[in-house]
Amino acid sequence: MSLIQAGPHGGPLAAHGQCNGRLWRYAGKAEIAVKLRVKLLMTCKTMARTIAIVEDEPAIRENYADLFRRQGYRVEIYGERAQASAALSRQLPDLVILDIGLGEEIDGGFELCRQLRSLSATLPIVFLTARDSDFDTVAGLRVGADDYVTKDVSLPQLSARVSALFRRVDASLAPPPGEQIVRDGPLVLKPEQMRVTWQDQDIDLTVTELWILHALAKHPGHVKTREQLMAAADTYVDLATITSHIKRIRKKFLKADPAFDAIEAVYGAGYRWVPQR
Repeated sequence: MSLIQAGPHGGPLAAHGQCNGRLWRYAGKAEIAVKLRVKLLMTCKTMARTIAIVEDEPAIRENYADLFRRQGYRVEIYGERAQASAALSRQLPDLVILDIGLGEEIDGGFELCRQLRSLSATLPIVFLTARDSDFDTVAGLRVGADDYVTKDVSLPQLSARVSALFRRVDASLAPPPGEQIVRDGPLVLKPEQMRVTWQDQDIDLTVTELWILHALAKHPGHVKTREQLMAAADTYVDLATITSHIKRIRKKFLKADPAFDAIEAVYGAGYRWVPQR
């Protein structure tokens, strides 16, 4: 389920989303839409979520599909990019697991990830691939993936990483009581709406990027280590991957504001959000 568009300052909102194949649409006051989204979330959590697996090796594809089916997920499987692209453009799943090399397309997974990210800024996307170079890892994150995992990962760890991504989506859609919007100068961050604006311009962040930004901006001036940012995003990656996420966040803000400099690197320590007031 995903919120696509919301009006500023609690104003009129046009929204639509999906819950395991069930589509919903609402146009009206923002506060009603938020309540509707939370209610739908509670319904969704009692239904099987859908995971799409795009993998060109049949035996590997079925192995992963069997893992998630046994855990109660609905699984859609695709063996090539064109097939997956057509199907997923019609109906987005709740999470996508992608290989990079798909048949004769050595970088087909990167292209599909770009396409999916253009359709949804918040769809959880995981690369699961044999390619383990730093170049490929960084490239995967740059095109919009939330996580990058190599195929030597154990099935229990893969399952844990998928569960962590779903927890982050749930936390965004149904925040704990009393959670407040983060405001600092031109920044407005609304976790419950998965919405970030800077100078009244929308900044489209992935689930992982949003929670990393939240950890920084919630405590302006405080240095956060890469380990703390990893914990805040509820993700399991190496420290260099956190650095790549920070670079992507900066790049998105710089596109909206070339003078953006609110995320500061602290040598040997981590990062901090520079107070804007």
